[in-house]
Amino acid sequence: MGFHGADDAAVVRLDGEDAIVQTVDFFTPIVDDPYDFGQIAAANTLSDLYAMGAFPMFALNIVAFPSGILPLEVLEQILRGGSDKAREAGISIVGGHSIDDKEPKYGLVATGRVNIKKIIRNSTAQPGDLLILTKPLGTGVIATAIKAGVAEVDVIKQATDSMTSLNNVASDLMVQLGAHAATDVSGFGLLIHLLEMCQASQVSADIDFDALPILSGATEIVERGIVPGGTKRNLQFVSPHTFFHKNLTHNQQLLAADAQTSGGLLIALPPDRAKTFVKEFNKHASFPSVIIGQITKQRKSFIYIG
Repeated sequence: MGFHGADDAAVVRLDGEDAIVQTVDFFTPIVDDPYDFGQIAAANTLSDLYAMGAFPMFALNIVAFPSGILPLEVLEQILRGGSDKAREAGISIVGGHSIDDKEPKYGLVATGRVNIKKIIRNSTAQPGDLLILTKPLGTGVIATAIKAGVAEVDVIKQATDSMTSLNNVASDLMVQLGAHAATDVSGFGLLIHLLEMCQASQVSADIDFDALPILSGATEIVERGIVPGGTKRNLQFVSPHTFFHKNLTHNQQLLAADAQTSGGLLIALPPDRAKTFVKEFNKHASFPSVIIGQITKQRKSFIYIG
């Protein structure tokens, strides 16, 4: 795909019209349960493939673990979570590499396959497209609340359910409907990933803040001043390129920029197909997809949100 943009994964052409799509991601625990951590890390990595319309083929483990500090049962649970999530995606984890480290880290190298003509990039959004978000925001602030020991059980469960959900159904559907562009929402948050899409596509976007799906408890956590550093940096980075309506509070801006883990897909589709996507996807989705805005011709700012 070249180095000029910010696509979600690397693409290497094979013979004919097939290509290999590959990505890698790993991080430290963001939840207390090691099995859930393994599932989240695996789903997060696979999301890069799904964002480009690729079908996962296999994966490798990347593991760092303090073997002399934590019991090996914790490592077993992490790896089992990753393996079970990979199995849900229809693939096997066929190997990997581990090192001894003072803090646990886990993730995957994931490899997929795609037809060159069906690759979905983040640089091809068109004016008039509607923007769809397939998972709620707020996992960043909730993960920070978990580390601080102040997150409620039901808030943790909903965030975990979101982060462990694969983006495979959304990916399949957007390919069927001929999405113009897509990206997954991860550590750079909704606004920076949208900024990358707008800059690469030479367009702007209007976002309706009230339409943004936000996980239960996230708003209250931000109001308590519990905000990850990554979220603050995201907002600082995107602000020069974004027009925030005067009615939006600083906390609302933070939520829109929240650093996500294993977030949803941000998809640009023509209006008729966007509405079809939402209707079909939401028939069986645990977290409904939402139309959050529209792509426009390029204007002074890349993003307008109010």
